[in-house]
Order: sequence, then C-alpha cells, then structure tokens
Amino acid sequence: MYAAIWRILPGPGWLRAILALILILAVVAALFLWVFPAVAPLLPFDQQTVE
Repeated sequence: MYAAIWRILPGPGWLRAILALILILAVVAALFLWVFPAVAPLLPFDQQTVE
C-alpha cells in the first residue's frame, strides 16, 4: 500500500518525501480534530472500577 502511495506522488524523491510527510500530518490532524472527538463519548474512560 505504501509503495502505491509513493508511486502516485509526483516529483523527485525529495519532493515525494515532503509530500508524504504532509499527507501523514494531514491524516493525524484529521484524526485529532474529527475522529477522536466523535468516538470519545462512546469509550468508557470515565468509568472507574476502583473506589
């Protein structure tokens, strides 16, 4: 899968590396901004078993 993404990215190797880094940062930002907040209410982090 990573090889396919590498082949799709345009330019020489150094540009592909920069674009891959930007792509990774965009995915991480999307996870922190939209996915994790949407899933947080469904997770039982506020339930304590030890009193």
